[in-house]
Amino acid sequence: MTLLEVITKASSTITTRPDDETDYPIVLNPELVLLKLKPESDAQQAQNAVKKVTGWEISQTDNELIELGHKFCKDLRRKLKNTNSFGKSKFVGMVTLHLENLANKVGVSIAAEKTECVYVCKLVEKLGLFMGRDVKGLILEGCISLEVWDVLGSLIANGVVEHASTSNLVHKLIEKRRSDLVVLCVKHLLELHAYDLMCILKYFLMLPSEGYRSLSSVREDWERQASLAIEKASGKSVSGENKSLAKDAAVLIMLGHDGFSVSELCLHYFLASANLDEVIFAACVSKLNGEELKALIQYFGKWLRKYDRFPQAGPCPGSSALGLMVCDWIPSLGSVVKYFGVVVDEHFSSLVLHSEFHELRSLEEVIASLAIEARFCGTLANLSERLIIERQGDFSFGIAWSSGAILCLSLQWRRFNSLNPMDLLLD
Repeated sequence: MTLLEVITKASSTITTRPDDETDYPIVLNPELVLLKLKPESDAQQAQNAVKKVTGWEISQTDNELIELGHKFCKDLRRKLKNTNSFGKSKFVGMVTLHLENLANKVGVSIAAEKTECVYVCKLVEKLGLFMGRDVKGLILEGCISLEVWDVLGSLIANGVVEHASTSNLVHKLIEKRRSDLVVLCVKHLLELHAYDLMCILKYFLMLPSEGYRSLSSVREDWERQASLAIEKASGKSVSGENKSLAKDAAVLIMLGHDGFSVSELCLHYFLASANLDEVIFAACVSKLNGEELKALIQYFGKWLRKYDRFPQAGPCPGSSALGLMVCDWIPSLGSVVKYFGVVVDEHFSSLVLHSEFHELRSLEEVIASLAIEARFCGTLANLSERLIIERQGDFSFGIAWSSGAILCLSLQWRRFNSLNPMDLLLD
């Protein structure tokens, strides 16, 4: 028998069930399980190429956590069927009690004020790992139907949302105009579907008036970060390399904040998201209508003008050590140029034929200026590659990539400006 046949035969004797029917809906402690495993007798092992072990048994603590989860799900599922007699306070109280029971079982203590929402959010942060898949799903459902937004925000920010629930969550939040929580989804949920990202992009490009109500926290967060950056850059508490880093971060935050509307601040998070790449962005952009496309081009235009005016601005990867987390969510020049190029590629015909897009020609001087800078940076990149052999990679490659992207966009722009709409029709 081949090794594959041996493994297949051995695994076929094990009964399997779908994930949602498993007896182990939580992450088990492997150390306690593996220590109890023992090999089968020598006589049996000699006959089989695959060595089996016996003694599989999960710990008492894990068993108790599973039982707590089953009981909680049964009670909560019944109560959610009639939300008229089951309000927010009862729901939060029930979730809090369950998480406190989990804390007692695993020996976790929570030092937080027992204010209703603050306390339960702290519990979610500390104990989300010990919640079963079914428990997470039901709590998520309850938060949406009863509009318990603080707890839902904590679930999203702490990575407690299961991947299978992300699509429904995004669409429910857009439907309920909870823009602040949509931003949290972009920041913290991994592997969002392309369709979900397209819906998020369209939502922020043409944000409904009701969607602005929940965005005050986003603007306030940017203002706090800007104030902190100024304080770090001008204060005496920071010195040396950190002082220089704080100044660079202050310039970068100024670029990302000034002149952008609050909905455009949300687009910063979208462009800097790990979920996004050129292929997914092209799929999103291809579905935009005229008004949405115009808003996106205006947004990119702001970035191009800013980077042209402040060429010294660039990524500040160490700024999080100073508490300036927002720097990680500011699109780099390379990203802006790359995604702007995707927009031009996807909608080239529309941009040439429709007069309302001729405002793009105002960006010609900006693109030309950036192209000149790119040529100079390309020369520096080649020089640095030769002079700094052992540090070859990140710095020189980053400059060369951005330079190449800008030059490609510049050539694309020349083609756009030189093309007569009639030529396109004749083609």
